[in-house]
Amino acid sequence: MSNKNLIEAWIGDLRRVLGATSMKVSDVRIGVFYTAAQLSNGYTGVAFTPRGLTDTVCCPKSASVAPPAGRLAGQDAWQLTDYALSPVPLRRAVGVAVLNALSATAMDEHGVPGGQVVSGMDALKAAGVCPDDRVAMVGGFLPFIKALKGQVQALWVVDKHPEALKEDELPFWRAPAQAADTLSQASVVVITGSSLVEGGIDELLDSAQSARRIILAGPTASPWAPPFFERGVDVLGGIRVLDGLKMLQVVAEGGSGYFFDDGAEKVCIVKDSG
Repeated sequence: MSNKNLIEAWIGDLRRVLGATSMKVSDVRIGVFYTAAQLSNGYTGVAFTPRGLTDTVCCPKSASVAPPAGRLAGQDAWQLTDYALSPVPLRRAVGVAVLNALSATAMDEHGVPGGQVVSGMDALKAAGVCPDDRVAMVGGFLPFIKALKGQVQALWVVDKHPEALKEDELPFWRAPAQAADTLSQASVVVITGSSLVEGGIDELLDSAQSARRIILAGPTASPWAPPFFERGVDVLGGIRVLDGLKMLQVVAEGGSGYFFDDGAEKVCIVKDSG
């Protein structure tokens, strides 16, 4: 296994696969819930926009580290992928969105080595979750919670916001400080794709090593899959953008993932067994 962190491995493998292909970023939209980036080849990627930021005040200090508004479109795509490694959350969102657009390019050109893309499949079904499983989620996936409660041996939800859970779901809640211990006890781990932006994905995957299945889910979880397979991820429950202009519009108008159906389809990228 590489000593690089997962984001570095993602960037490096995409560069290897796409070679010296030169692409510009033609459009970037930083919305309330999601960030979108479109490449000059037409491919579009999205990423979670971090919220609750402490550095988003309108002053010279915060402006100096924010993405350079008005100058992102037209930049070299590979240059902007480095934003995914930035300590600044909004820059990371732009970088991951560009990486997802490059990933869509790579998958169309080369398929998915070591796996397959399945349109419309539920990520829990793709992972083969069964009644004997102990499921740990990082991030409160409300549709997943609804599908799993009372259907598995144990269910734990690691989230910063217990208020997002219903009263009968509060017993599932675990604080972020309990993440490592909770994931180590799970047979199935579900991690939000937003961890690629918010940070901590490598530590979460390390804690989940004893799980029989690891799922990365959400619109942000739409990457070039091989580096993720190598780090133990079995299912990427993301999206495939079908209408880039529509996605740019939805993101710019403050749309969350619930509004993505007009511009994208849900897909699962599933690691081959064996």
